[in-house]
Amino acid sequence: MTSKEVRAHIQESGIVASVRMYSAEEALFAAEAVAEGGISVIEVTLTIPRAAEVIAQLVKTLPHVVMGAGGVMDTVLARQCLDAGAKFLTSDGLRPAVIEFAVKQDVVAFSGALTPTEVINAWEAHSDFVKVVPCAQIGGETYIGSLHRMFPHIPLIAAGGVSPKNASKFIFAGATALGIGRELFPPEALRLRQAVRISNLARRFLGFVKSGRGH
Repeated sequence: MTSKEVRAHIQESGIVASVRMYSAEEALFAAEAVAEGGISVIEVTLTIPRAAEVIAQLVKTLPHVVMGAGGVMDTVLARQCLDAGAKFLTSDGLRPAVIEFAVKQDVVAFSGALTPTEVINAWEAHSDFVKVVPCAQIGGETYIGSLHRMFPHIPLIAAGGVSPKNASKFIFAGATALGIGRELFPPEALRLRQAVRISNLARRFLGFVKSGRGH
């Protein structure tokens, strides 16, 4: 899959599921559950033990899913993730060296940002998307709408506090996609290995994206 195809897939999907778990086993379970619910873009954060191994395993077991790495801090980690099969790299803040590395490797990357200046800096560094995080805590969909009006040419991913109550509102306000973590993976569902519950949540969030775009 080329970087152009990955970008198009993320835009079409509208959701990047962020898998941030305490163990590799839990991460594998969570990723497989949301994939069963129809989410086809998954970010495995590097806070997970043996994250590169998790990515490599998921690339094999979920070949229809675009797998990426989250929280990439430097080019050494970026290389490990690409070798494991990651198709995109993300960070919670601007990491110019990671973006530069991604550009040279023809791999999709997107930086975290919060303020208008940070959004501009991330875009000018050639970030493919700009992840606005944490967005719910500083104005939610109203803030995303303001950024979208200022920068209509920049594809924004709303992340941090996206929930069933506001998901469609973020899309309607101008977000290209949603970054969703905790709301997809209730602690009880993880503890009891309730895959069906997580899959149903994934379907609900995909419905929220469709609803927001429909308006």
